[in-house]
This record gives sequence, C-alpha cells and structure tokens, in this order.
Amino acid sequence: MKDLDLEKLKYPIGKFEVPIAYTSEYITSKIQEIATFPEKLKNETIHLTNEQLDTPYRPDGWTVRQLIHHCAESHMNFYIRLKWTLTEDNPIIKPYDEKLWSGLNDNLTMPIIPSLNLLEALHFRLCYILKNLSEDDLEKSFIHPENNSELQLKRIIGMYAWHSNHHLAHITSLKKFKNWK
Repeated sequence: MKDLDLEKLKYPIGKFEVPIAYTSEYITSKIQEIATFPEKLKNETIHLTNEQLDTPYRPDGWTVRQLIHHCAESHMNFYIRLKWTLTEDNPIIKPYDEKLWSGLNDNLTMPIIPSLNLLEALHFRLCYILKNLSEDDLEKSFIHPENNSELQLKRIIGMYAWHSNHHLAHITSLKKFKNWK
C-alpha cells in the first residue's frame, strides 16, 4: 500500500500517455494548457510563505520552491529544443541533470517571483511559436542522447502540457493535504 501512495505522490495525474492520434484538437488543447500554466502556477503559489515554499511535496521530493524553479528551467530547455528542431535537421539536443540543477543555490533559496515572471514571458513566446506550427513542423524531431530516442514536436507539445499539469498537481495536492489556502 505504501508504494501505491508514493506512486500517487510522484504522479498525481498519472504518467504521460502517448495519444492514439495527434489530432489538431489534441494539439490545440495541449498548447492551451501550456499557455495557461504560468497563471495557474502563480495563482497557486504567489501567496505561500517561505516555510510553505520550502516544504517538499513528498518524502525525498523537491520543495515547492524547487518545483517552480525546475519548471522554469525545464521549459527554457523546451524552448531551446523547439528552436533547434525548427532550424536544424533532426538535431541532437543537450540533456541536463535536473536533480543536480535543483540542488543549486538559486533553486534552494531564490524567491519564486523571477521564475514565475520568466515562465509568463517564456510561455508567451512558446505558444506564439507553437500556435503557428505547420503540419510539417509538427513532424520534425530531435534526438535525445540519453536513450538515443527520436522525439517529434507533436509529442513534445503533449509532454510539456503534461509536465506543467504534473508539477501543478504536486503543488495543489500538497496544499490540499496541508490544508493551505
């Protein structure tokens, strides 16, 4: 039972599921989820105290502060990967160690406002590009060297919408469990 509870804490909305088809409705809905994420994240976190921001969302998990900074870093990587994919032929992207990044001083102690502001601007730019992708653009891909996988932009859009909702659910679940307003 404990493993099931930990799994639910790790994946409160479940793991990312590849859709059967990448319809235009699917792509549009995922872009909309990406577009609304910064405001949702801000609304859920802007009023939290430092003590609350420094609370892990699960045992041995990141704090709320680290989650917010991680989202900014991860989505910056998404933006760069998107630009590479649109301007190069099947580029090999550079991975990063998100666990090591999350342990750096800025992720541990920096106020959340800079990352919330960054996400707002970044997602505006991301969605501006994403809303204007052609069918051919959606088929473009990059290579992730960690497992030599080829990932198409249409899949990445779904993954980052999931990523946004996944970490937002970590925060909202913790707030509900702790009875934070």
